[in-house]
Amino acid sequence: MSPQLGTRNPKLIDKFINYLKTERNYSPHTTSNYQRDLIFLMDLLKGKKFDRSAAREYLIALEQKHFSRRSVARKLSAARSFFRYLLREKLVEQNPFANLVTPKLPRKLPNFLYPEELDRLLKGPDLKAPLGLRDKAILEMIYGTGLRVAELIMINKNDVDFEEGEVKVLGKGSKERIVLFGSHAKGALLTYLKDARDKLRSNKEIAAFFVNRRGGRLTARSIERMLVYYSKKAGITKKVTPHTLRHSFATHLLAGGADLRMVQELLGHVSLSTTQVYTHITKERLKEVYDSAHPRSS
Repeated sequence: MSPQLGTRNPKLIDKFINYLKTERNYSPHTTSNYQRDLIFLMDLLKGKKFDRSAAREYLIALEQKHFSRRSVARKLSAARSFFRYLLREKLVEQNPFANLVTPKLPRKLPNFLYPEELDRLLKGPDLKAPLGLRDKAILEMIYGTGLRVAELIMINKNDVDFEEGEVKVLGKGSKERIVLFGSHAKGALLTYLKDARDKLRSNKEIAAFFVNRRGGRLTARSIERMLVYYSKKAGITKKVTPHTLRHSFATHLLAGGADLRMVQELLGHVSLSTTQVYTHITKERLKEVYDSAHPRSS
């Protein structure tokens, strides 16, 4: 029971991609990459059987084609996940990629903003215009909660509890969690609700908390473009994305003495190791401050 790689079998790949979307809640970006990676795998090893020898040959071929380490790691991850699925469906007897060593990736520190940069960014929206009030609320909300942009855009009005300072969100893997927000975010959100949301909504029945200029639910791309605009306005030269504000939220909490596990809970991370990367950022910041401020640092 070892299917040939010579036949691409697009239906089988499509079933796997659908499984990733519906059962594993993978993003469209990831599933699109995985689909391309699996087609590439099938074309590269056409006519050969799914076995460990073919898996090793695939890795060698990727290295010879000078793909980056990150691309090789992703292509192997796609293959490993695909065969895990085939194994589950009893279409193969083994996963030839299960024990194949993935190239070690250098750990990339997340990009974040310093408090003075955030102050400038948060002062950008025009508070006399409905869209400006909405944008101010969005910026305060992401930085004040550490939400992912995909979580933010799916918030409905009934999900926000102003009395408790909480918002209910649906995170990765369709896991529901409660996120906290403080007084600055609360003030911006209430002002947006009072003076802007109804002016923007074309359909008064829409449940979305944040709406676009046409009255519909905002998209992640809209918020990304908004951040590019306000970061340029604030004179920030580094790339600023919604995730930059999420990273800033975590970094500033840890720098202020917050417990690592508490930050893990607020971010919705499954693994503590994912959160630990922020401790490296705060150490780097401490070194910078020490080197610039202490008379005997050098």
